[in-house]
Amino acid sequence: MTKSITSFLLASTFCWYGFAQESNLKNLRQLTFGGDNAEAYFSPDGKNLTLQITNPQFGIQCDQIYMLDLQKDNHTPEDLKLISTGYGRTTCSFFMPDGKHILYASTHEGGHACPTPPKSTDGKYLWAIYPEYDIYVADLKGNIVKQLTNSPGYDAEAVVSPDGKKIVFTSTRSGDLELWIMNIDGSEVKQLTNGLGYDGGAFFSHDSKKLVFRSSRPKTEEDIKEYKELLSKNLVAPTEMEIYTINIDGTDLKQVTHLGKANWAPYFHPSDKKIIFSSNHHSTRGYDFQLFMIDTDGNNLRQITWESEFNAFPMFSPDGKKLVFSSNRMQSKPRETNVFIADWVDTDEAEIVNDKNLKQHISYLASDALQGRLTGSEGEKKAADYLAAEFKKLGLKPYNKKSYFQKFDYKVRLNPHDSTSVKANNGTNVIAVLDNKADRTIVIGAHYDHLGLNEHHHSTKPNSEGEIHNGADDNASGVAGVMELARMLSQNKSKENVNYVFALFSGEEDGLIGSKFMAETLKEKFPKVITMVNMDMIGRLNNNKALVVGGVGTCPDFSELIAKNKPAGFNVTEENTGIGPSDHTSFYLKDIPVLFFFTGTHTDYHKPSDDEDKINYYGVRAIVDYVFRITDAISNMDTVTFTKTKVEAGKKVPAYKVTLGIMPDYTDYGDGLHIDGVTDGRPADKAGIQSGDVLTRIGDCKVKEVYSYMDCLSKLKAGDEREVTVMRDGKELKLKVVF
Repeated sequence: MTKSITSFLLASTFCWYGFAQESNLKNLRQLTFGGDNAEAYFSPDGKNLTLQITNPQFGIQCDQIYMLDLQKDNHTPEDLKLISTGYGRTTCSFFMPDGKHILYASTHEGGHACPTPPKSTDGKYLWAIYPEYDIYVADLKGNIVKQLTNSPGYDAEAVVSPDGKKIVFTSTRSGDLELWIMNIDGSEVKQLTNGLGYDGGAFFSHDSKKLVFRSSRPKTEEDIKEYKELLSKNLVAPTEMEIYTINIDGTDLKQVTHLGKANWAPYFHPSDKKIIFSSNHHSTRGYDFQLFMIDTDGNNLRQITWESEFNAFPMFSPDGKKLVFSSNRMQSKPRETNVFIADWVDTDEAEIVNDKNLKQHISYLASDALQGRLTGSEGEKKAADYLAAEFKKLGLKPYNKKSYFQKFDYKVRLNPHDSTSVKANNGTNVIAVLDNKADRTIVIGAHYDHLGLNEHHHSTKPNSEGEIHNGADDNASGVAGVMELARMLSQNKSKENVNYVFALFSGEEDGLIGSKFMAETLKEKFPKVITMVNMDMIGRLNNNKALVVGGVGTCPDFSELIAKNKPAGFNVTEENTGIGPSDHTSFYLKDIPVLFFFTGTHTDYHKPSDDEDKINYYGVRAIVDYVFRITDAISNMDTVTFTKTKVEAGKKVPAYKVTLGIMPDYTDYGDGLHIDGVTDGRPADKAGIQSGDVLTRIGDCKVKEVYSYMDCLSKLKAGDEREVTVMRDGKELKLKVVF
């Protein structure tokens, strides 16, 4: 990068609806209407569901088990048939192999009243582990025909293997919440897990050989102490859980997710090679659970649901054609959860962002072997050859008939203060085409050059000539995004409504040279370019998941697309202007709508320390998937209208002659300017300002975001002293700064 600036809708009693982002779910249908409806699971023939319901409006004070006939088209509350005793509290029902009996846990032997739910004294969310729970088998008329467990403590969460031979359940009989397995008749009970923590919510693979479950396994002394204290009170705090798999004989325990927060309600995909689960790992504030899918080896995480703030308990039908889950979408009242069913459509495997590909591209481009990829250098040539070879592997056509290379010449000033320090230089763009025989085209681009050994003096580290500037974030990350999108779009089973041009520019660090050259020739080859998408520095997504999307104002429809397709948990700041510090500017100036994706500057920006080991691959993957959805939506628009923009919708960037010496977070959080980094020896550092502080005021000038920050700086001159106000760990600090 060249610079661091910048309804519930209910038709009668049922309805069909869907959300464009939820491409795996078709013909989505609501099955329940009102109350708290959850843990719905299919019968072996797929014709019925068993589920648990709480709905005081209908006299169901706490969870009871009901059955619903799926063969009806229009469901009403009257279609729900009670198949538990109606006493105590029940949980986790599951059909037996004959489809004529169900398995569930109940507290009714300990009393007919609903047990008192736990109350948190410190605001923590708690689950009750009722020791009265035992596991029963009942017929579909509610008659209990067998009790399978009768040991002291919690026995619940029982499910049956697809081959009908085994039952797995969770129990405290060993003193901890562990997984246990038994024969279908309750015999030969065996403990499967042994690690301290809550192992539960297990389901079998479709071949009945493995289990997937969620576990909260405390690691620190403090967490272990809290877990044991809560368990002694028959409570757990299910806020830190990960997904695991294990063989049914207790061998080969593997942790699948390492996401943090609560990952739970897992279920095997029909292939047994993937797992669908509910998670809030992405959430930076508030309550938000979405369904995700991940490979059993922990790779290729992707988001499945996008609507509402609670989606959980997914289960595939026995034939794998449908998915049932619980969600609070389309509520008629607050705190309502209903059951939904949808036709399942598998994602085209080619359209799944591949983690290994991203790492391969970034690792190679940011390796010392390429010596920083300076335009005109041997390292640039090696990078260009690598990129062209990758395009050729994908079967993409060269932009220049027989060559992927577009050569250009220019002059570079080695010293901005010396007009005599100009030298001739040359560079090479690498460009490939996916020709779908369409009359419209989308360009997806990124620059692959960087600073080399600081020969052109763009480094932010003083006296760094001769040091390799690898540029992993700037901009191997964006190049990897382009290469992965090229693979996804060229290898998938679909033929898009547009052509795609994948453009990798050089000369960006010297002033957008390569992209300017390409933009001059583009419309001769592709007269109807409807959008240019630029990715520059997408590799350092921060803990707030802050992403800046520029160019949103260059088409009146872009803002809606950006908001609708936003990855879960991301805080996206939309910037309207089509002019910015990267290559999309060259195309905007040719009256082409543009979008620009950028995760912000950081303390390693334009320094030798911008290395591959600091890349946030979770963020890169999510952003590439985001761009894929957005470009797909743009390709299906009837018209894409170009709109000229002013600098950030009329915000004039003020001129200023002083600096504070910080790396700002460009996301507008509304509470001030968040500081990503502080430069050593500059005014902020000398005053004691730290990375992570939120700048709210410079003297009497209020700072709201980056634009007001620059406005405040424009009122100062060198030597001025001001009291600067920052928020740190929730406390206000006032510090003296000499500018």
